Amino acid sequence: MPGAVLGVLCLAYALGAALGWGSRQVAVFMGDFGLAAAALAAALSCLAYGCTVGGHARPAWLLFGLSSLMVAFGNGTWGWYELVERTPLPPNSLAEYAFLLFAPLAITGVLVLAQRPRTAAGWLCLLLDGWLVAGSLFTLSWSLALGRTAAGEAGSPLRLAINLAYPVLDILLVSLVVGLRFGGRDGNRAAVHTAMVGLAVTVLCDALFTSPELRSSYHSGELLDAGWFAGSLLLAWAPWSPRWRRPLREHPALGGLPRRRVATTFSALTPYAAAAVCTAGILYNALGGRSLDRVVASAACTVGLALILRQGIMLLDNLSLAQELAHKEAHFRSLVQGSSDVIMIAGANGVLSYVSPAALGVYGRDPEGLVGGNLLDLIHPADVDRVLLEVRRFLARGRLAAHRDPGAEPLPAARVECRIGSGAGEWLHVESTVDRYRDGLILNSRDVTERVMLQAQLQHNAFHDPLTDLPNRALFTQRLRTALAARGPQDEAGAGVAVLFLDLDGFKAVNDTAGHQVGDELLVQAARRLQGAVRCGDTVARFGGDEFAALVCGPLGRLQVQELAERLRTALSEPYWIGGAELSVAASIGIAFGSPERGPAADPRAAADELMRNADLAMYRAKSEGKGRVMLYTPAMRADLERRTELDERLRAAVREGGFALLHQPVVDLASGAVTAVEAHARWRSAQGLLLTPAEFLRSTEHGDAAARFSRWLVREAVTAAALRRGLPARGRPVPPPVPVSVRLSAERLCAPGLYETVAAALRDSGLPGGQLIVEVARMGPDELADELGRRLTALRRLGVSTALAGFGAGSGSLGALARLPLDGLKLDRSLVHDLGDSALARTLAGHALRLGRDLGLVTGAEGVDLPRQVAVLQELGCRQVQGSAFSAPLDEPRLRRALVRRSYPVPRPPGAPPARRAYLAADARTGGRAEGGQGRVVAHHNPSDLPEHQAVPGPGAGPHGETAVPPA
Repeated sequence: MPGAVLGVLCLAYALGAALGWGSRQVAVFMGDFGLAAAALAAALSCLAYGCTVGGHARPAWLLFGLSSLMVAFGNGTWGWYELVERTPLPPNSLAEYAFLLFAPLAITGVLVLAQRPRTAAGWLCLLLDGWLVAGSLFTLSWSLALGRTAAGEAGSPLRLAINLAYPVLDILLVSLVVGLRFGGRDGNRAAVHTAMVGLAVTVLCDALFTSPELRSSYHSGELLDAGWFAGSLLLAWAPWSPRWRRPLREHPALGGLPRRRVATTFSALTPYAAAAVCTAGILYNALGGRSLDRVVASAACTVGLALILRQGIMLLDNLSLAQELAHKEAHFRSLVQGSSDVIMIAGANGVLSYVSPAALGVYGRDPEGLVGGNLLDLIHPADVDRVLLEVRRFLARGRLAAHRDPGAEPLPAARVECRIGSGAGEWLHVESTVDRYRDGLILNSRDVTERVMLQAQLQHNAFHDPLTDLPNRALFTQRLRTALAARGPQDEAGAGVAVLFLDLDGFKAVNDTAGHQVGDELLVQAARRLQGAVRCGDTVARFGGDEFAALVCGPLGRLQVQELAERLRTALSEPYWIGGAELSVAASIGIAFGSPERGPAADPRAAADELMRNADLAMYRAKSEGKGRVMLYTPAMRADLERRTELDERLRAAVREGGFALLHQPVVDLASGAVTAVEAHARWRSAQGLLLTPAEFLRSTEHGDAAARFSRWLVREAVTAAALRRGLPARGRPVPPPVPVSVRLSAERLCAPGLYETVAAALRDSGLPGGQLIVEVARMGPDELADELGRRLTALRRLGVSTALAGFGAGSGSLGALARLPLDGLKLDRSLVHDLGDSALARTLAGHALRLGRDLGLVTGAEGVDLPRQVAVLQELGCRQVQGSAFSAPLDEPRLRRALVRRSYPVPRPPGAPPARRAYLAADARTGGRAEGGQGRVVAHHNPSDLPEHQAVPGPGAGPHGETAVPPA
């Protein structure tokens, strides 16, 4: 907008001057005071800008302001004389001296703004260029006007000096403007260039004014004043002109040749233009028939010599530049040719114009043979479209950035990965940096095949088992989630998605006996069998150890999936031949089917986790029910797990908060009725204060951390209670003889870490002798646990603790393991005792079991003896000790003390029964199954006393979880 206003003002002034302004008075006013106002505006603008701006340009603008102020003063003085005094401008007036000061101030400002050369050769070239311009202009000016002016003022040296000073200073100013280079180091190049244009216009008008013909006929308000007016306005507008950044010289990558700066081209042509001007002055004199002036001849000769010297310097400079360019070109050529990356230049049509020698080593192709071919012919057909898309996108981004900001830095190069054919016929993975080069592309490519293969191998290892190369849990879960997310609604016959969890039964024994290397080979063979048994679209994975999984997707029904599971179980159960030895394992398999779709909001992640948990539950149910079988998941398994978890938490809380109570049941000698021992029973104390005996609750104490805590609590409480009974009298009555306390534990709990230490610490802290504690093994457990159980029982016997096997006749365990265990007693299970009075078969089985115990040197006993006829049969069979409600139910501590004070219970006998065979009931010393040092262990007995029979009374009520309340004794 300001530029348009400036143009309108200059055009209006020129139009008014051309039309004579309408009157003589207006013309004189506009020619004098109009120019004075324009110059004053330029002075104030430059001075204001010089006071506000900083840096090296500040003095130059202040000098430009002072020079314009001189012009304003001169024009104002001229107008004063013409309009106020109405007299012509007198000679040697102040106006002439003011006009004379304009050029020196402007020349000084120009020198301040000019870029100074950095070398001596640069200074010499600057001086030669300045003289070429100045000498040429001086020669032409002398030929045209200065010579006649000097001749007319020959009589007045001062007037001659003043008249010649104007053109000489103007010539010098023009020479500096043309010859010097100006850099906008303050970032405002437009201001500097506008100021130079304004000064050039002013000097040009001054040069025209020095002509005698024009000067003699000049009067204010003419068209020549329009040039001075325009020069002053340009100088006034220069400091505030819009800033613009010089566009960066285009890099060859931006397309086309580098753009040459106009200033550089003009500076190079300046000496030759000056010589042409000088030649024009000489020709003017020669063609006009005038004699050759000595001044013109001298100036022309010096201009010629300066041009010759300048040309010689340029020639030497060009030679130096050529050598430097050749050196740099050789340097970059060596870099390109020695680079291990392949550098290719392709035109807009994709034709290769250059291929570096590295192509021979990287691609196995001759670089010369690739030149002229199309780049796309080298790329794998499957990658061509992607490469073209990336390149077009890169070029579009570059054009958009250049359109938005022409002076911005070029965009960074694009990276493209593709496959390029090698000379050996292989496809190499190549990473290329693509950039623009003139009207084509330049590509810097390197072979990344090894990196891509390594990445693929790392990705494969992250999702596959290193031993069997099967998918691992992460990949299996990912595929399961994908299958659940992609499946449609299930039809009636289609299973949709099914998950099979497989576990190898007996694999640990293979590892322990044959070694881990053989175990690994067995796992590899098992994986191959699984892969061969499933369909090609199914997934077989290994989760770790001997756990595998299979994902079955498709329109298979539940029956077909179960048949597939049976095939997998059969395949895994076949013998394995490894290292010439035959090995066998079985497989337990759990199956879970995906539930129907729950709408688009169903979460495949949660559904996959739930499906895998269900299959895991089914597999563990298969293992718990005998192994080597296939089990289908049912919701009851989840309910059972949640119930067991709840019970385990209740048990944990009961142990922690003291929710258990300890009862004791007397063990009676059948020969005398004496109490030979008491067995500790744990009861859960409900919120209502009842002691409850939930069978299900007590079964939950056999597994887990809560079971270990319960076992340790039971041992500590039983030992502590027995020690207290030994030391406290029962209300003044004599202390009864001490009886041992028995604690029943499963084989798993006896072999658990920390139990032996608990027993030893309880005996040590309470002071109870080891002989007063009997540890009963509730179940022998699996045969592989027999050796560890034997070691634990032997360690307990070293503490003086007696050991016995309870529940004999129920559960698992071989007779060979029974013979190897260090035991002191054997107790029949209540399942054998229950039918003794009614079943001959039960009588026979119980008799053989008791005979086996006597043959092994064990003290025989029975539990669950509730009826008198059971007592009679056990007496006939030679059973030595019994416990049950036929004598006493479990008692709390006060009732137990009273029973111990009474010392014995009457032994019920049916009418007419013969006396028991004392031979079986003699109190002799019997050794355990494993004699220690050949010495037997003596079992102490107590003398019976006649006491009334105590019968258990059924108690009312039941607990909140199916428990049975314990009645009072």
